[in-house]
Amino acid sequence: MGDHYFSAQPAAGDVRRDVNAHIWGREYTFTTARGVFARDGLDKATAVLLDTCDPPRTARTVLDLGCGWGPVACAIARECSDVVVHAVDTNERALDLVRRNADRLGVRERVLAYAPDEAPATTYDEIWSNPPIRIGKPALHELLLTWLARLSDGGVARLVVGKNLGSDSLQRWLIERGYPTERITSAKGFRVLEARSS
Repeated sequence: MGDHYFSAQPAAGDVRRDVNAHIWGREYTFTTARGVFARDGLDKATAVLLDTCDPPRTARTVLDLGCGWGPVACAIARECSDVVVHAVDTNERALDLVRRNADRLGVRERVLAYAPDEAPATTYDEIWSNPPIRIGKPALHELLLTWLARLSDGGVARLVVGKNLGSDSLQRWLIERGYPTERITSAKGFRVLEARSS
């Protein structure tokens, strides 16, 4: 496989830059880098997810699956003072950026960045994800089944998926696997799906 944002160690030079994002009424500055997803700023899909869903104020544990440089994890921790967020990604550079961005925002003690095999065995009240559709359907399905199994009783997963990248078929597949799933919005070519623990 070539150098992708889901590579553990990107080959692209570690050139960093600051980007701005407006999330839940706040202005943020984040550091991004080459070799990570959406290095130029908040991508459209993640922006739709954040614009559509309110901060998880009643949750205590949240998983940001495929966290990239951490806009979702950091914004949730900033908005929800009682929430611990596990930010999980295969890309080591992305995990370093999450830690740096969490430090900058003063939420480092509640944003814990992990490679998938390093994350502690815990359950999550909510999972937020712009899942890496381009890893292929078998790998995506395995990824989702692994992490959705860790939803707590009554837990919910919020997933944003491009309409042209199979959001409707993914919704059907999740329902077939025992996760009741609703489409809560459709905007800018993306669907936001809400899957509940079975």
